[in-house]
Amino acid sequence: MFKTCKRWADEFKAFAVRGNVIDMAVGIIIGAAFGKVVDSVVKDIIMPPLGWLMGKVDFTNLYLTLPVDGKFEQYPSLEAAQAAGAVTINYGLFINTIISFLMVAFAVFLLIKFINKLKAAADKEAAEVAPATKVCPKCYSEININATKCPHCTSDL
Repeated sequence: MFKTCKRWADEFKAFAVRGNVIDMAVGIIIGAAFGKVVDSVVKDIIMPPLGWLMGKVDFTNLYLTLPVDGKFEQYPSLEAAQAAGAVTINYGLFINTIISFLMVAFAVFLLIKFINKLKAAADKEAAEVAPATKVCPKCYSEININATKCPHCTSDL
């Protein structure tokens, strides 16, 4: 039993210190922080002017109250409705969340596009550096890198 636990612990340690796992952990931490920044940008910078343009609407206070015992209750704010125990559909908060998601998705799209551009440049550079010819081991003539038979001495390569 102890040997099995030790083997599992050793396997887990080998897995956990592998570069991919550490990279993934760093990515998750940075992603969570980035999500908070985007959430703040949406709540504190984008939504107030958008609400002002739409007639001084506070999106966080856009909600529907569901009837209880056939009665509709009116509340001055979402917080008041929730404090009273009312069942609400918070579509304003949903709009904020959708806008946050779209911003994160667009930022990830731009990041992937940038990474792909860097990879394409690196691949192009590697293709330019890669030799296009090789030397025949029999006659020492320069031939195409993909050749399987030397055109000068006709030896198989």
